Amino acid sequence: MKVPITQFDMLHVVTFEETNVVGNVYYSNYFSWQGKCRELFLRLHAPDLLTELESGRLRMVTAHASCDFADEFRAFDEVRIRMRLLSFIPFGVSLGFDYAALCDDNVVGDVIARGRQDIKFLRRHGEQWQLAQVPPSLALVLRPEAS
Repeated sequence: MKVPITQFDMLHVVTFEETNVVGNVYYSNYFSWQGKCRELFLRLHAPDLLTELESGRLRMVTAHASCDFADEFRAFDEVRIRMRLLSFIPFGVSLGFDYAALCDDNVVGDVIARGRQDIKFLRRHGEQWQLAQVPPSLALVLRPEAS
């Protein structure tokens, strides 16, 4: 039996481009990192879903995104972004993101921020877009016992 992939890690090094005049990471970058982490997960674990998105038959829409901050990252900080499945929601999934500092020897330090995204799926029917169930390839990766 397949084991569900309920979390995915992405490593990132903060650059000057991502910081503001004060020197800390500008808040919108946390949302950019959420999207990048989610897309790399799909590339690795559900590449056929990316093909369907590129074809224009399916849309993946961020219905909600949030991020709460406990501290700040600065230029050249090393960050581990951990994406995890929170739940299946009607016509989508809810994902959580933990942003943790990487210390020497790749030891994970404190969680600096926590984020969340609710993703919905829309499928084209003629000229109309309608809410759609989580695509089977993604559901299989996240919850293989459902297949």
